[in-house]
Amino acid sequence: MSDQPGDAYTSYGYLPAGELEQFDLDPEFDRVPAYDLGLDEAQAARAERLLRDSVVVSLHDHPVVFPKDVAEIPAYNRTGRQHTAFEGLRRSGMTAVFDNMMDGTACVTGHAPWRWDDVVTDLGMRQADLAHQRDVVVVRTVDDILDAHRDGSVGLVFGLEAATPIENELDRLDVLFGLGLRQIGIAYSDSNALGSGLIDGDAGGLTHFGRQAVARMNAVGLAVDVSHSNDRTGIETCEASTAPVFMTHAGARALWDIPRLKSDDALRAIAATGGVIGMSAAPHTTISYAHREHSIESVMDHFEYIAELVGLEHVAFGPDTLFVDHVGLHRQFAHLLAGATSGEPEHPRVAYVAGLESPEECFRNIVGWLVRRGYGDRDIEAVIGGNVIRALREIWSAYERLPHAGRPGRPER
Repeated sequence: MSDQPGDAYTSYGYLPAGELEQFDLDPEFDRVPAYDLGLDEAQAARAERLLRDSVVVSLHDHPVVFPKDVAEIPAYNRTGRQHTAFEGLRRSGMTAVFDNMMDGTACVTGHAPWRWDDVVTDLGMRQADLAHQRDVVVVRTVDDILDAHRDGSVGLVFGLEAATPIENELDRLDVLFGLGLRQIGIAYSDSNALGSGLIDGDAGGLTHFGRQAVARMNAVGLAVDVSHSNDRTGIETCEASTAPVFMTHAGARALWDIPRLKSDDALRAIAATGGVIGMSAAPHTTISYAHREHSIESVMDHFEYIAELVGLEHVAFGPDTLFVDHVGLHRQFAHLLAGATSGEPEHPRVAYVAGLESPEECFRNIVGWLVRRGYGDRDIEAVIGGNVIRALREIWSAYERLPHAGRPGRPER
């Protein structure tokens, strides 16, 4: 990506002056004091090399800029124009990000989440913006990710945390795919026509329609995510899927007993499909009993536990970070984001997750932590991107191996 200030693009800069509603937006870098990992000079150099030379994939983040005043976020979202964090992405070291857009806060035309028209508006508006610059690209294939790494750009893989907007229409999955979506969840905290969410405990699982939907997701080439489904729905989705399943942003309930985290059985089910589990860092979720004050140390407790449980080849990172006061955003949308931490054990409240506050710093600190811990280069390369690429080759196989029109001479990889 370009370092030249004159080449900088601001979201929706193609609009005439005065046509874009203005908000005082949060900064994209230097948001909080740097986290000290205690690396020596050689370790720091090795970490920087690995971040620079590796394909780095976040399984779940929201790389957009929000108003500083979280109370303005509903009005900001209602414009239908979230601003991509171009500078924050440039500084992040990431090759590709699974970008789940507004998701359950996409209340563009009203106050209820998950409306079909709102999701389509969000998906189309973001891509209209991206079409007017060249440093951030939309990912539709594995080759697009590898090309982004080669070119020094950043790829966005558009996704949804729940399939609620399809209602009872399977063909809407094809429509979303055609509009550029490449990953979709089964259910969020609330249950839907496909299966049960977190707030329903394990009372319900994958429905008959849900099984049809999983089959269609597999056929069209949509990555299936069960991060916000209850354990039963997640396990039954894994049993129904013929392709690897993702748990894009989660953690282990054995380390912190809240509904938002997953049982060992649910984690094993993901691995049994050949899928990948991304470690989340949403505030006050992936805490551990060993590190009750939520920080990168707590999150990496979950990483090491799950890697030991299911194998290093099935773990990655989906930090679920934003360029905004994430704790404040949770308070602002508590009525839409139910079931995250109900019944949680006692722990200190934090203003942010130290070491994993925003997309700008996450993978730099993750790689540094892994280096400090003594992980080898190949293992680090696997968990920061290689495992996801391996799974995507199979998930997207419905179209991944076809010749790509308009891109002649693409080398085999």
